[in-house]
Amino acid sequence: MRGIGNGGETGNAVPPGPPRDAFRILYVSTGNVCRSPITERLTRHALADRLGDPLWGGLIVESAGTWGHEGAPMEANAEAVLADFGADASGFVGRELLDEHVIRADLVLTATRDHRAQVISMGHSAGLRTFTLKEFTRLVRAIDPATLPPLEDGVVARARALVRAAAALRGWLLAPTADADEVYDPYGAPLPFFRSIGDEIQQALDPVVTALTGVRART
Repeated sequence: MRGIGNGGETGNAVPPGPPRDAFRILYVSTGNVCRSPITERLTRHALADRLGDPLWGGLIVESAGTWGHEGAPMEANAEAVLADFGADASGFVGRELLDEHVIRADLVLTATRDHRAQVISMGHSAGLRTFTLKEFTRLVRAIDPATLPPLEDGVVARARALVRAAAALRGWLLAPTADADEVYDPYGAPLPFFRSIGDEIQQALDPVVTALTGVRART
């Protein structure tokens, strides 16, 4: 990929390892043309809005699909959803999930429990850093922000502490229903359904980005 595309990669190419002060977030769905691109670009948009920093304080945000449409553009309806939020959809190219993506990710957030299971089954000690998006949101809401490093210590240090805290809570704070941690696939659906999924993702992301950055969304 070029520009600010999906992690700055081309095809199956994997970028060089992140600098020591970086924290890599990987979003995973099935085709990497709907849910994970929406989540990736909404996260980038929110980080830029709150931190005012093109490097987002050292956070690298990208995505891939378990059956990724390698080289495919984002779905047009997904682009429309991002436009609704003022987020940039340009330069995106779909990727198939590779071992290297999981190895280099500090946090993997998946659309569904099946995706989470697939990531964990790849190995690479991924279990403690892989959650569904909504699961991670639920855990983050239960974490006292005062227990996290202050923003002055850097966003990367704060992000690493947040993942450790969420992993420690996982066995104690279970989902209220079987479907509570799922973001359903809008592929092939009309735009109104895509927009409802976009709203779900945005609502799940807001507390996560707040916890990562220590900065609330602008009202």
